[in-house]
Amino acid sequence: MTNVIVVIILLILIGGAVAYLIKAKKSGVKCVGCPAGGSCLGSKKTARKKLNAPVIGKKTIEISGMHCAHCVTSVAESLNQIEGVRARVDLSKSSAVVSYDREIQDDILKNAVEKAGFSVVSIHV
Repeated sequence: MTNVIVVIILLILIGGAVAYLIKAKKSGVKCVGCPAGGSCLGSKKTARKKLNAPVIGKKTIEISGMHCAHCVTSVAESLNQIEGVRARVDLSKSSAVVSYDREIQDDILKNAVEKAGFSVVSIHV
């Protein structure tokens, strides 16, 4: 009898999860389980940003909370909105390499990552 109850509970849980996934995909969610609630920017290919002056330095930002290509796009676009910054974000390394053509304070970089919904672990040269 106990086994039957466990099986019924598991079927209800699995059925609920499948129903949630189907409903999410039908409503246009790009990334089920994404921290942005599936409303992130998508996995579209972003154009490589060009800087107006020669690169004077690079910083590596370690980021926590990225889980998918949509997360990477969100972080990259947020960092690339900063004037004088070009960012390459790597999901497998949970980091972004930021090239800059003028001095950029770490707080500005941190705020851009947090604006995208993620946390900065560290920033180093």
